[in-house]
Amino acid sequence: MWGEPPVQLSPSWRLMLMGDGSPTRHLQLLTGQRVEVELIGMEPETHASLQLPDEVAELDSPLLRRRVWLCCGKETLMWAESWWNRQDAQDHIRDLRQPIGASLRQDRVELFREVDGLGQVESEVLEQRFSVSSPLWCRHYRFFKGGRVLTVIREVFSPA
Repeated sequence: MWGEPPVQLSPSWRLMLMGDGSPTRHLQLLTGQRVEVELIGMEPETHASLQLPDEVAELDSPLLRRRVWLCCGKETLMWAESWWNRQDAQDHIRDLRQPIGASLRQDRVELFREVDGLGQVESEVLEQRFSVSSPLWCRHYRFFKGGRVLTVIREVFSPA
């Protein structure tokens, strides 16, 4: 992920897609509004989906998958899903309606984030929620704690 981006991106897009900081914090700074989490669901991951990031295989079973919309004011700016070992999720996600970064900061968990993939996706569901046309920028990354993978996160961003 180092070096020049594959296409010319504005500084804001470079920060959101390739930065190793908190995307929810970046959204707050860019919009001046608090990020609200709308929980879609958190359920056991059965590996039924063939479109999992490869890095999910690095997590110990049993797995949970959490899916959320992230909104600033009335505008939905991001969709995200994350995969967790069940015990790690219980230990670190106390409030399902709170951004993951906020939950981890609350416990003062020291983490390392590594961006693993950047791309564009097409999705009617996301197009409808974001009120835009595809393709949409996405990325996925891992949080490491103590040298092991804590979670794998995939995010899709609204062009707004």
